[in-house]
Amino acid sequence: MLASKKERPLSDAGANALTAQTEDQYREMVEKNLLRNYLANLVHGLLGQTGFRLVQAPTFLPAYVFTLSGSELLVGLALAAQPIGSALSALVGANLIEHRKRVLPVGFAVGLMMRVQILGLALSGLFLPPQQAFWVVCVILLLFGLFQGMQWVMFNFLMSKLIPVDRRGRLTGLKNFLAGITASFVAYVGGRHFIEANTLGNGYAATFLTAFVMTSLGLMALLAMREPEPPTVRPKTRLRHRFAELPELLRSDLDFTNFFLARALTALGMIAVPFYILYAGQVVGLSGTNIGLLTIAFMLAQTTTNLFWGTVADRKGNRFVFILSVALWMVATGTLMMTHSIVVFLGVFACLGAGMGGYQIASQNLVLEFGSRDDLPMRIGISNAATSVMMAISPILGGFLSEQFSFTTVFLVTLVFQSASLAMIVLRVREPRFQRGKIH
Repeated sequence: MLASKKERPLSDAGANALTAQTEDQYREMVEKNLLRNYLANLVHGLLGQTGFRLVQAPTFLPAYVFTLSGSELLVGLALAAQPIGSALSALVGANLIEHRKRVLPVGFAVGLMMRVQILGLALSGLFLPPQQAFWVVCVILLLFGLFQGMQWVMFNFLMSKLIPVDRRGRLTGLKNFLAGITASFVAYVGGRHFIEANTLGNGYAATFLTAFVMTSLGLMALLAMREPEPPTVRPKTRLRHRFAELPELLRSDLDFTNFFLARALTALGMIAVPFYILYAGQVVGLSGTNIGLLTIAFMLAQTTTNLFWGTVADRKGNRFVFILSVALWMVATGTLMMTHSIVVFLGVFACLGAGMGGYQIASQNLVLEFGSRDDLPMRIGISNAATSVMMAISPILGGFLSEQFSFTTVFLVTLVFQSASLAMIVLRVREPRFQRGKIH
């Protein structure tokens, strides 16, 4: 018996027409809610990043851990816990969302758990003696990293769904700009008034409590977002099967693979990041005022240059920003070794902030431009996992080198890794947006 017209399968031409229609509807949904999602993303980034920068800036947390432990090596071990957690969870986060048409509910839950860890940092400082607080901080940073690894994948993928490729750079730059201004002010208050005045009996804990409040307010902005549902997603697949497919994912796009390696090398070059502030403290003193001033210099430079980096990324591509920012970061690291004045340190920390800020914009947006949309969560996951592994190794390696040799040795090794990364991105990675004419 012949199938009815309603049951008859679509021809290839009909299927292609239906796919094109659903793609058009998806893009119309993106454009319809673009302003709303743009503003919600901006508010979320402003408040969220302000708080997270107080925890993740290379000043407050390393200095706090050093006051608890008194050891550069233990500082490196403690700070390694966070990227270890991120490395363990990045691919899990990708596997959790790649089969879902809506990822925002899962992202909200994961973001909430990140903020709970910041609250834990504050409470441990307020209620525990230093030795116990140190080990609790290590556990909290591991948990923070676990949830952060998943959130990085989810929110990068969400950005690719909500914001067209030629407007992501300016949004990221503006978001970082506004967050940096606010964070610089809060950093000054934290250094000058919380730490120096030992507010609540522990100025560092008071600073982390402020970070918890700001990041929690930022999380509420997610409730205003409207997430479009893509016409296709990958079928749900067991994590071990996705692991088995990773080699083919890397072989299928050599430009992505080389970017993946360059980003990992840059992350390994972060061995010096926790020790910039400790080296400055060794030379000019680690007072609350100096910590606050250097944090302001770092954040203000990162802030004011983000608008520039974002605009350049939209016009010239994220690969170009990657090259410029890593080069600036290298110049700042080299200059740091010859610095003996707080005024010059302020300039160096400003260049470090500008370079690291540009690298962050370029690396998080460039990964969104390779390959197909359906595999995007896993590409983000594997790239973030490799970066996190390197960031876990780097502070331990930096702590070992600083104790066995010197801070200068740490900075020289950093320059070696950054040079290798720069060579890889210049010689082996083509700009995906223009070279292939893709729009993601």
